Amino acid sequence: MMYQKNQIIELNITSLTSDGDGVGRAGEMVFFVPNTAVGDTIRAKVLKVKKNVGFARVEEIVTPSPDRIEADCPVSFSCGGCVYRHIFYEAECRAKRQKVIDAVTRIGKLDAQLVQNIIPSKNIDGYRNKAMIPVGLDRNGEVVMGYYARHSHHIMHCLRCQLSPPIFNDIVEDVYAFLRHRPSLVYTPQNRRGIRHIYLRYAETTGDVMFCVVAGSRHFDDDASLFYSLSEKYKQIKSIILNVNAEDTNVILGNRSYTVHGDGFITDTLCGLRFEIAPEAFYQINRTQAESLYAKAKEYAGLSGKETLIDLYCGAGTIGLSMADQCRELIGVEIIPEAIENAKRNASQNGVSNARFICGDASQAADELRKKGICPDVVVVDPPRKGLTPELIDTIVRMSPDRVVYVSCDPATLARDLNLFTEQDYSVKEITPVDMFPRTSHCEAVVSISRVG
Repeated sequence: MMYQKNQIIELNITSLTSDGDGVGRAGEMVFFVPNTAVGDTIRAKVLKVKKNVGFARVEEIVTPSPDRIEADCPVSFSCGGCVYRHIFYEAECRAKRQKVIDAVTRIGKLDAQLVQNIIPSKNIDGYRNKAMIPVGLDRNGEVVMGYYARHSHHIMHCLRCQLSPPIFNDIVEDVYAFLRHRPSLVYTPQNRRGIRHIYLRYAETTGDVMFCVVAGSRHFDDDASLFYSLSEKYKQIKSIILNVNAEDTNVILGNRSYTVHGDGFITDTLCGLRFEIAPEAFYQINRTQAESLYAKAKEYAGLSGKETLIDLYCGAGTIGLSMADQCRELIGVEIIPEAIENAKRNASQNGVSNARFICGDASQAADELRKKGICPDVVVVDPPRKGLTPELIDTIVRMSPDRVVYVSCDPATLARDLNLFTEQDYSVKEITPVDMFPRTSHCEAVVSISRVG
């Protein structure tokens, strides 16, 4: 049967995609429907039809799933952030574990029994210690702030997000109150000087806040009254940064930053260590859950105090430094110079004397270390979403470490890479999903990989 756009059909939702959309079949056609739950029976409006798949939206929930709850955010069905606010958290965790299982069995050709129970987050709201808030003007010239609608660059006006700590929401409301009467301070393609984003960072253990404005020009606000008013009202704001990005790009931060107030960084504690957090520095968004993730990575590293540990994609050094007390030598590698300087300071401030950090591409740096005869006992990798390159996997294998600990933020690329490891005398011992981002579709995983023989 051929289905047409705007046709109303009835579907039973039987599974979820990796992005959190419901999956229902109508004859030979598979339909993807956002904001649904496994067990829902729905009436859906067809939006788009391809050869064997279609896309639809919910018109009516005929029979709700046992997993379904009332969504507690007025914009969750439109926002590009949360996709699971309409189901119980336990159901969300099941879906995320299944996402990892599907990837490692279908792509990685591994046994599903390797996947352990997911480590749930202790907090499902208020956990984000970092927020990027786009700022713009609507078609009437009114100021809008909030979050991008799903799969678009349309700013949905929303001043309070349940994933953010309350102080973020309070600051965002105050910035909006300031800007709504000063639309000339907002960036447009015509003026190319105003505010493009508000960027906030929060240190959970110290309460410190960083407030950063991303603007098209350093001189977007000549009297700097926004900065002064916020620093007076919020004593938790320890650093105010002006970042300049005049490029026509989707990249949020520009290359130039100016410290308006404070030291240009805030300080937090993670795994008993103190870390400086600069605007550009990588730092886990869910700090409390990061401690659970790092604890599992440390367990898989199996350190006794005698090992040489190489931490690839080390960022500001957080994972490696959390293990430094249980290895003989730590070598961190990261391509971003500012992150390496951050890592060196973090090591020094925490009294870690057995660590050194190298600025460079992970694959090239690992190959140079191998050529110098450095033979790590354990390698930790925490790559970006695109995963590892085949060349880097080859280099790691030639280093012949006893164990590799893979921290992944994308199950699909993880599964692809695990398949390459298993083709080269390494075996996957265990995979533990970790829910770092409750209510979103993202799921991380930590993997124990061992050399065979």
